[in-house]
Amino acid sequence: MDPEQGSQAAILVVSDALGETAELVARAAISQFNAGRMEIRRYSLVKDESEIEHIVRAASDGGRSVILYTLVVPELRRAMQLAAARAGVPAVDIMGPALEAVAQVVGRPPKQRAGLMHKLDEDYFRRVEAVEFAVKYDDGRDPRGLLNADLVLVGVSRTSKTPVSLYLAQRRYLRVANVPLVPELPPPEELFRLPPGKVVGLTVHPEKLYQIRQERLKAIGLDAGASYGQLDRIVEELEFAEQVFRRLGCPVVDVSNKAVEETANTVLHYLGAAHTTATD
Repeated sequence: MDPEQGSQAAILVVSDALGETAELVARAAISQFNAGRMEIRRYSLVKDESEIEHIVRAASDGGRSVILYTLVVPELRRAMQLAAARAGVPAVDIMGPALEAVAQVVGRPPKQRAGLMHKLDEDYFRRVEAVEFAVKYDDGRDPRGLLNADLVLVGVSRTSKTPVSLYLAQRRYLRVANVPLVPELPPPEELFRLPPGKVVGLTVHPEKLYQIRQERLKAIGLDAGASYGQLDRIVEELEFAEQVFRRLGCPVVDVSNKAVEETANTVLHYLGAAHTTATD
């Protein structure tokens, strides 16, 4: 039967860890059939055989389901094989053959412990916290968060504040907030209460920013003549930003010809220099 017709077909993704690997395989398989409407149900952290029996019953009740599983615990893998066979539900063991092949090459059995690839160590938690912080305090949201940041980036619109914030969160686990500077809006007072070295300004050549904003207006379908994309408005914003930078006494990075990674490294240089000065 065509998966686009009749009752909705489903792929049940089952794992004794998070199930991300099996879900990626499921989505890759679906893409080969133009089956965007096909449902994916994920069952994570499966720990005992009773859960497997329940999942297989759910698959057999629908009548048009397949199970993809990444179970590293042998007992769970065998339970899935047997239960699926009894119920007549197609089931694909994604992890088992790979484990057996690698075991043959390395000459020893696998650890057979679920979730090792996503072991929740200290670095993992720090990265998650940093990324959540960057998202929560992006683009000036809730200025109260500035006081809890490791670093605050300030600059006019389209100076790479958000990409640099997320890069530093993901790669260096820094809690980075960013604040847009607009002439009509006074910067939040919390910005001026931050200790020296926690703020870095981002700027750009007016002509470069003009090109960037014109492309942005085109991408979102707005009139290229909008004030946001005009050179005189851009110069006004950059001059206002320079005034704020001087009030803050913060270092400034010109992002005109820099990739996000290069800008981030320059920001880190200033941040490190500030910390060194503070501890001397």
